[in-house]
Order: sequence, then structure tokens, then C-alpha cells
Amino acid sequence: MPVQLSHKKKVIIVLCLFILAGVLVLTGLGRYLLSPAKTGSPDQTFLVLEGSTLSAVAGDLETKEIIIRKSVFVVCARVMGYGRNIKAGEYRLNSGMSPLEILDILRRGAIVIHAVTIPEGFTREQIGRLLEQKGLVDKDEFMTLTGDPDVAASYGVSGPDLEGFLYPDTYQLSRGLTVKSVIDVLVNQFWEVVAPFRGRLEELNMTLEQVVILASIVEKETGRPEERPLIASVFLNRLKKRKRLESDPTVIYGINNFDGNLRKKDLTTRTPYNTYVIRGLPPGAIANPGKEAIRAVLYPARTEYLYFVSKNDGSHHFSKTLSEHNRAVRIYQKKKR
Repeated sequence: MPVQLSHKKKVIIVLCLFILAGVLVLTGLGRYLLSPAKTGSPDQTFLVLEGSTLSAVAGDLETKEIIIRKSVFVVCARVMGYGRNIKAGEYRLNSGMSPLEILDILRRGAIVIHAVTIPEGFTREQIGRLLEQKGLVDKDEFMTLTGDPDVAASYGVSGPDLEGFLYPDTYQLSRGLTVKSVIDVLVNQFWEVVAPFRGRLEELNMTLEQVVILASIVEKETGRPEERPLIASVFLNRLKKRKRLESDPTVIYGINNFDGNLRKKDLTTRTPYNTYVIRGLPPGAIANPGKEAIRAVLYPARTEYLYFVSKNDGSHHFSKTLSEHNRAVRIYQKKKR
């Protein structure tokens, strides 16, 4: 006659089986986490795009043969609570790393960093080209976003685009970020730099956009730090007297595909940026100025200068009157010839 098991014993047996199965699963997961896919393989560049899901990242890792068994990798990541903590960026990984090492690297965000220096006076097009060369953005997308007035407005900028608000500095950036995230970094740095000048803006009764436009012109007119407050004073004096700014860099900015040769006809061709033709400031900045150019506009030299001409050595001769300016032009043009 067969032995009848009591209900209690049945429950104990089932529990034991569950525990045994759990131990086996955990042992298998533990062995998986500590076992590299293969040994002796070189590092690979692995990119995690912003917004990527855990499943997508695991699939890419499997495709590159950095891991095996994507589904097990996903289970391990979720059990360990790493599923939502994977950071976007560029990584250096290889299949000789255990899945546990890989998960830890992705969770910590141990990304490859690229130092990028944006020079003062670069236009947004030059910045886009530089960032694309570094593999950090798509230039066309960068130009589209930074040239959109609605995008500019979302950052609190009332101008036609973000020209002037992409702060020139050295940045530590990683591949894998969206173009919008890179723009965030540049614009946020701009706001941080200009924050201490808010009080001065109110004293001068100037808008930030006006200061940035004028600072961008100052930045393009001289590379000498000691001349910036003098250049700024000339343009501010001309604005007060309702004289045209007559700045060559503004004309150049308004020419599509400028070939490097500024012609006499260019100075008389009407564009929104030709300050030989229009009065006042152009509609937007012509470059992205640094802190000292902005400071020069906010704290200009006190002069009566209305003119300046290049001395062909990087410096300028400043004049109060047109006759004095014309004499200087003849002198330095003669020297140039």
C-alpha cells in the first residue's frame, strides 16, 4: 500500500525544490556575471546614445561580441538594480571583461572624455564644424537647432538664433550625447559667465542681447586684450551720435560663402548685417564673444574716439575726427602697400 505524504511534508518538498531551483539560478547568474565572453580581445569603442534602453544596450553589446546571451545580461542588470542607471557616452570595453565589470563601468559612467577648446570669436558655424570633427555632433543638426529662433527663445534669448550665446571655452564632452545636450552645455556656461554682470546691465539700460551683439563685433575687430575697451568705446560713441558703426566684420558675416576678399561693392550692398548701410546694431551677434569682450562693452574706456584703423601689426590707431582718421588711413595704407 503506497505511503501517503502529509500536506505539511508536501509543502516542505515544494519549498525545497523552489530553494534548490533558486540556488541553481543564482549560481548560474553568478557564474555568468564573472565569466568573460572570451579572452585576449582588444578594446572596442562602445557608444551608448542618450535615451537608450537597457535592452538596446545589451543588444549592441552582443552584436559587438562584448557579451553573450543578451537576455541573461538584462536579467542580471535588473536584479542588481542597474537597469535605469546606465549613462550615455563613449566607453572602452572588450570581451575579456566580465559582464559584472561591464555593468559596473556603465553604471558609474566611466566614459571617454574629449577636451574641446572653442576659441573666442568663433561663429556657430565654426563651432559646429569643430564639434563635428571631434565626432561629437552632426553639424547640420547643430546649425538647424542653434539657428532656430524658437530654440533660442527656449533658452531665454530674444535674438534670431543662438549666435553669441554659445560660450567659447574648453569643454570636456563625450560622444553619445544628443546635439541638444551639447548646446545646453555651451549656453549654460554662457549664463554662468554673465550672471555677475546683471547689475551692470541695469545701470547702463542695455539689454543683454545688445551687449552680446556689440561684444561680438569687438571680439572680431581686435585680438589685443588692451584694445577691447577702446574699440568698445568707439562703437558706443558712434551709437550715441547716431553714426553708422561701419564695421567690416559685420559686412563679412552677412555675405554668404565669403571668399576672404572684401570688395568695395560689398560695403554698399544692403544686408541686415552691413553696418555701412544700416544704422544701429545688426539683428544678432556675428560671433561668440568671450568674457573680456563682454566686459569691455559693459566697462568701456572713456574716450571721444569715433574712428580706428589697423596699423597692420595687430594694433589700431584711434582718432577723434574724420580728418585725423583720414590722415591715419593714408599713413597705414601706404605702409601696407
